[in-house]
Amino acid sequence: MAVPEQIFFLMSRSLSGEATEEEQQRLSAILVNDRMLQRQYEMLQHWWSSRQEEQASDTERSKITRILQLAEIDKAVNIENGSTPIYPLKKKRFRWYMAAAILLLVSFTSYQWLFKSNPRAAKEILAQKGSKTRTILPDGSTVMLNAGSRIVYEQNFTDTLREVTLYGEGYFDVVKKTNCPFIVHAGNFNIRVLGTAFNVKSYAEDSNMETTLIRGLVQITRNDDTKQHPIYLHPLEKVILPVIAASAPQQSNTAKKSITGTLPFTPDNITPLDASLKETERIETAWIYNRLQFRGDDFITLARKLERWYNVVVHFEDERVKQLTFNGSLENETVEQAFEALHTATSFNYTIKQNEIFIGSSK
Repeated sequence: MAVPEQIFFLMSRSLSGEATEEEQQRLSAILVNDRMLQRQYEMLQHWWSSRQEEQASDTERSKITRILQLAEIDKAVNIENGSTPIYPLKKKRFRWYMAAAILLLVSFTSYQWLFKSNPRAAKEILAQKGSKTRTILPDGSTVMLNAGSRIVYEQNFTDTLREVTLYGEGYFDVVKKTNCPFIVHAGNFNIRVLGTAFNVKSYAEDSNMETTLIRGLVQITRNDDTKQHPIYLHPLEKVILPVIAASAPQQSNTAKKSITGTLPFTPDNITPLDASLKETERIETAWIYNRLQFRGDDFITLARKLERWYNVVVHFEDERVKQLTFNGSLENETVEQAFEALHTATSFNYTIKQNEIFIGSSK
């Protein structure tokens, strides 16, 4: 097992983006076998990224200087005793990496104090637009986030109740704990499970929340209607339910009824998946296998997906083009190739300027 100094050295190399493939693999192997250390590293990642735009305080600088002095003394002692560094680095680069490691140690101390004084501090996992991310939660459950999605959970969520709040789309594979349910809050819905695999899609700009169950059992309730009976999903079932926006309490009763009238909160909204399809072939989980699939999407709906998938902004210059519908899938195409394929299938004009796409009707 690597000693702490070696571990923090590898962490500093990884966070600075200069770790070799071998170093990165070694760090990954260490983190896989130590869940607590993995959580610490995730906290350091968050701190490191936010720290790039800030200046260290005078107090922090003095701490770093003092620890660097001690590190130099320790280094000299090791040399006298015949010890050799694990990594053959030039002296100047060694001091830089040691500084990075010390920064991590200082930040780790700060985080320890923060979470001890505030045990309910929230943790956030984010997948930027144009990318996906997979993470292991403290209880061993895994979640894969689609582009433009995030989850938030409290540090002590494994004590008696495991709760996460989802913004966007995520695929959960939950470790079963009989006396400790797992709850996903998505929009105005609560999805409760014990041990299962399921997909939830609940982007802020979407009018519906969609849950697809792969295995296990989930219970769905709506937090604005305590009298409503819950909905249960069984394996290979999907339910689509209307999302009431956060501003819903300010809406009139008529407006609320119009929202829920099209998709009432009833088991009637449950539809079975095609059991003959492989999991890799299902549209509901296609994104996990790096495939953007769409069936009968109008251009507005498809544009939202493309914006998240490619991290672009789509502008419509003609109202008529919004009504066009599309069927197909994208996998390894660049954004240019994707729009050329869409243009070939359905007639419209488009112009790409860096990360912005301008769309109009063909003339």
